[in-house]
Amino acid sequence: MQSRQQFEQLILQYNQLINGATDIRRMIEREDFDSAITMIKSREPIFLNCKCMQKFLTLTIKQEEELNTIIEELRTLELENIKILSEKMEDVKRALQTTQKNEKLQQAYDFDDGKTGSIINIEE
Repeated sequence: MQSRQQFEQLILQYNQLINGATDIRRMIEREDFDSAITMIKSREPIFLNCKCMQKFLTLTIKQEEELNTIIEELRTLELENIKILSEKMEDVKRALQTTQKNEKLQQAYDFDDGKTGSIINIEE
């Protein structure tokens, strides 16, 4: 009986992690990265607790299948979040490179009374 209650508690915690992954995705899509980072950090103890509970529980085949299904769902959500973050990181990187190029051009053609233009490498 106690093992069944512990298994149900484990499932509840994994469902909490799944809900958290969904919330994190919404935050990432809204570009609320500070909140997403805070939520990610707050989930770490839950992950560790699930890992410990899983280690000490003796599961039936049916329980193991149910648990594996939930873990796979969580894994899929987390990989999607990582993919979205990677895409946003690439977007920011491209925007930064464009801004830096524009800044170099601006400085090269920015003439003051005492300054003259400078030669720049346009291949950069």
